[in-house]
Amino acid sequence: MSSDILDQLAEVLASRRHGDADSSYVAGLHQRGLNRILEKVGEESTETLLAARDAESGGEAERQALINETADLWFHSLVMLSHLDIDHRAVLEELARRFGVSGLDEKAARNAS
Repeated sequence: MSSDILDQLAEVLASRRHGDADSSYVAGLHQRGLNRILEKVGEESTETLLAARDAESGGEAERQALINETADLWFHSLVMLSHLDIDHRAVLEELARRFGVSGLDEKAARNAS
């Protein structure tokens, strides 16, 4: 289901990339350019971090807030990838490549490059 949702969302994002900014939030982001999209990713990153901090000692409402903020962060990250013509499946493939590889080994390999 999760990759199906990502595929569906990617299709919608692609269809709105050159759309009317007056009727599409995504089209408006694309028209404002990469810097605006990056600002949104940064804003959503901060909001996700703050929500995670609250969720650690909070209740169900705080956990739901974290889920909501993470969805916003993922959404805006997908808009960023779309703007740069990077298919989200490339990220999934990278995660799959890393699966079963020690995080410490993977990080050391990146630092050696």
